[in-house]
Amino acid sequence: MLDVLIREAAVVAERVERADIAIVEGKIVAVVAGIAEQAKETIEAAGLHAFPGVIDSHVHFNDAGEHEGSRAHWEGAATGSAALAAGGGTLFCDMPLNSSPPTLTAAAFDAKRAACEKGSVTDFALWGGLTPGNLDHLEALAQRGVIGFKAFMANSGMDDFPRADDLTLYRGMKIAARLGLPVALHAESEEITSRLAAEAARSGRGMLDYLHSRPALAEIEATARAITLAEETGCSLHIVHVANARSAALVRRARVNGWVAVTCETCPHYLALSEEDAERLGPCAKCAPPLRTLPEIEELWRELAAGRFAFVASDHSPAPPGMKTSPDCFHCWGGISGVQSTLAVLLTRDPRLPLERVAKLTAGHVAARYRLPDKGAIAVGNDADIALVDLDARYELTRAMLLDRHQQSPYVGQTFRGRVARTLLRGRTLFLEGKLVATGGGQFLRPAPAT
Repeated sequence: MLDVLIREAAVVAERVERADIAIVEGKIVAVVAGIAEQAKETIEAAGLHAFPGVIDSHVHFNDAGEHEGSRAHWEGAATGSAALAAGGGTLFCDMPLNSSPPTLTAAAFDAKRAACEKGSVTDFALWGGLTPGNLDHLEALAQRGVIGFKAFMANSGMDDFPRADDLTLYRGMKIAARLGLPVALHAESEEITSRLAAEAARSGRGMLDYLHSRPALAEIEATARAITLAEETGCSLHIVHVANARSAALVRRARVNGWVAVTCETCPHYLALSEEDAERLGPCAKCAPPLRTLPEIEELWRELAAGRFAFVASDHSPAPPGMKTSPDCFHCWGGISGVQSTLAVLLTRDPRLPLERVAKLTAGHVAARYRLPDKGAIAVGNDADIALVDLDARYELTRAMLLDRHQQSPYVGQTFRGRVARTLLRGRTLFLEGKLVATGGGQFLRPAPAT
């Protein structure tokens, strides 16, 4: 007898086909129409699309336990993963900051893994950090099972996670290349952004002043420099949260020409929100890189449709409400809370992306890039991580619908297409008809060996 049988879903895989999905011991054992076997649980999914569970490769859940100085109250694995599940997500990759302590050592890794295993309702993987003071710890972090190393080329905003200067990056990339792990970079020029910020702060401290202090040029210059360092060291490189099309073009050219194994991601907020929204919303919409103009947003969508981005990740970076209220935008916390809305943003675009492309951008390419075993696609042998979505449903996002800790999403009030009806992790229902129906159970994933 099957454990779970999902009947008559429109399965989004290499193409969209109506099929049943048979699940035994958390694994998909068949994807075919007309399965006749009996099941302990049968889910009638006619009228719903079955997407692979969203894998969010870039979140800041900040959970390293409830010790003194911890920033777990900024989010936490329990609330963050609940919001992810509500958006059709089944796996997150947590960044080494803003956890306290940041994931720079084996001991810090162990603390974060324990906290996530205790609280997370979804599966998870962990990033290690790359900073001037921890190069000697990268090998130990690799042995623990990090999927790669995150570094900042500009000020991170966290004193306990300093930016990596060029020499640190060069040396760290050489180590990462030897270990067979990618380096993920926040690519903005420190020299450009810090000097423009100092100049802007003297004349004004509003949202527009902040936006203009971080121009696209700062991204483009840093991306080109990072590609050069990766080419020199043989390091696999990933540029996170790209907010302009020219950086994506640099990445594509380097990859196509065979200079370096390099990919990039963008975020839902760069696709759905503009400079005008930033002015309207204020600190709720502050992030780095910042939101761009409407023409730049259209260019990002064209790049996305053309396959220039490997995937879309939320960069969910929450903070307590008190850190987002100052009229001085340079001193407000910079981070978007959007882990629940990645799939919604991609499904709402008109003209719409092909559903197969959405599945790759939110799951398939992530699993392949970071070698996450048995994840990323609705296929026989994979974990039964599935989001059942009603594409005919439209809804207005309200704060009451949000499951993250502080419910500060800039998407509140927007109308989205595609309501997540149910989210399953290894065949176990996590989220059903607007409510979280499971607690705990998330498992740690380490990358599969490189081939």
